[in-house]
Amino acid sequence: MTHQNNGLWDRAQALIPGGVNSPVRSFSSVGGDPFFVERGEGAHLYDTEGRRYVDYVLSWGPLILGHAHPVVTEAVARQLSRGTSYGALTEAEVDLAERIVRMVPSVEMVRLVNSGTEATMTALRLARAATGRSLMLKFTGCYHGHADAFLVAAGSGVATLGLPNSPGVSETVAAQTLVLPFNDLDAVDALFEARGDDISSVFVEPVVGNSGLIPPVDGFLEGLRATTERYGALLVFDEVMTGFRVAAGGAQERYGIEPDLTTLGKVIGGGLPVGAFGGRRDLMEQMAPAGPVYQAGTLSGNPLATAAGNAQLRYLEEEDPFAGLAQAAERLSSGIVSALTDAGIPATGCSVGSMWGVFFSRESVHSFEEAQRADLDTFRAFHRACLDRGVFLAPSPFEAGFVSTAHTPAVIDETLEIARAAALEVA
Repeated sequence: MTHQNNGLWDRAQALIPGGVNSPVRSFSSVGGDPFFVERGEGAHLYDTEGRRYVDYVLSWGPLILGHAHPVVTEAVARQLSRGTSYGALTEAEVDLAERIVRMVPSVEMVRLVNSGTEATMTALRLARAATGRSLMLKFTGCYHGHADAFLVAAGSGVATLGLPNSPGVSETVAAQTLVLPFNDLDAVDALFEARGDDISSVFVEPVVGNSGLIPPVDGFLEGLRATTERYGALLVFDEVMTGFRVAAGGAQERYGIEPDLTTLGKVIGGGLPVGAFGGRRDLMEQMAPAGPVYQAGTLSGNPLATAAGNAQLRYLEEEDPFAGLAQAAERLSSGIVSALTDAGIPATGCSVGSMWGVFFSRESVHSFEEAQRADLDTFRAFHRACLDRGVFLAPSPFEAGFVSTAHTPAVIDETLEIARAAALEVA
């Protein structure tokens, strides 16, 4: 489908690199032009041409209550009348910190920042300061934001655009990042045996969402916890995507593994820009002004973001919608797989909490390397066929999907009917 958008796409490309302010918004990997959103409501987006889409991107995860949920919008409106930013302390940021500490098992103290990238880059700085070591281990296909140290074998938009590393990342910085396949504990143990005394930290998406959805195999997270403890390295869970998505307390609650540090974002801002990192008190007290590790942000703990975040987390605590979200995600992912396989298209998929994913592959996928071997051409065709019929999937084969409380059984039914029609067209 070609979107006219009243010339918006032409205007955007003339003034904004690639026409987008974040590469994941580009449709370059799936073909066609991106649409421009006019508004969101519940489970749906409406574009500037009046088309309606069932939305499974949900602003890449934060909208766990759907678009424009009154719990969130009313909280933001109340705060808006009082001002947008102060550069001074507010009660709301303390409330949000208390909620995060209460809900996330390993977090004893937390620092609010403005994005997931800020959270991970500062967590790495803290890990290096606390251990006195410079090396960091991450896993191929895991995306931890666009700080230099993490743009080595990253997932998400980096993988979608075929950029294994980014120009501008120096060889010195890249050399301090060690990379292994996700779910390969033997490789982790071998690396630590060789270089463990120099490794400050292991960063991991405990459930990978930036290579498609890839859960940990049995024993992998437990093995990371044991190995890092044995060598004195810090285990850092990047729960920017999984936090409050795969369980109320994130992946660490779901799998019973407590990391040393946790990075958060998405859901804690209710759709507004936000991030956070937290963990053990002895580590967090090394942050300035309590300690020597510096980090600052004029808009950190922004009143609008904390108003939205507090409202959304309060709802999640009080209403506990997680069982229903998980049921919707499982029904969606299994239904799409059935639609594809019934049409003769090899597919596999799964869900974890309210996250879901499908690979165009005969075998289950356990790593980014396996994800890359899936049928990307058929994914592109299926994506376009779904979009033409009013279902918005992430425009990349290397992204997880999401459901919200607004994705009712009727919305899932509509989606699966469209998926069956799209599968038959592609086949």
